[in-house]
Amino acid sequence: MVQEIIHVYLMPGMAASPKIFEHIKLPENQFKIHLLEWLIPLDNETLNDYALRLSKNIKHEHIVLLGVSFGGVLVQEISKHIKVRKLIIVSSVKSKHELPKKMLLAKATKAYMLVPTQLASKIDIFEKYAFGNNIVKRLELYKKYLSVNDSRYLSWAIKEMVCWEQTEVLPDITHIHGDKDPVFPIKYIKNCIVVKNGTHIAIINKYKWFNENLPKLILGS
Repeated sequence: MVQEIIHVYLMPGMAASPKIFEHIKLPENQFKIHLLEWLIPLDNETLNDYALRLSKNIKHEHIVLLGVSFGGVLVQEISKHIKVRKLIIVSSVKSKHELPKKMLLAKATKAYMLVPTQLASKIDIFEKYAFGNNIVKRLELYKKYLSVNDSRYLSWAIKEMVCWEQTEVLPDITHIHGDKDPVFPIKYIKNCIVVKNGTHIAIINKYKWFNENLPKLILGS
């Protein structure tokens, strides 16, 4: 009897390249990994419409959908358009109630509109603090893993992240979160699987944890 192959689609974080998943390995006799990439948003495109458009790049049914950070928000929106076998978010939030106070303040004051996204190709503007205090290492990570520097995309993405309006947590969602995440501090997060000493980029530097645990989480064992 031929074993069913489970298709796993991975969505990177804001402006990030699918290279963030380069060390994620799942047993090939059970799983096949597919990498999703960011599209440039259309004029006045809502997050819901963007999710529908990006869902057209998913070519299988009954899939596992995993998203990191803002990608975790996006996969939740995608799951409203297609049926998924398993929905997993990493270093992300399940509703606007898990957003940190500084993002809620940015929404209230519309400070997100002041971010100089036209400089994105030169400096790490939005999540730079997520990469720690070592500037050299931070810039190396930026060059390697952050690939989208279109100012339209960044302005749209920052606004959609800060202004996300989801209030109810989606049923059966699996949330994986580092206990040292400076972007979405764990003190605001409820009902998650904790990665010890995991930061906002746990998918990169805690990949061994994911390789060991993702198969069990997907299969429910």
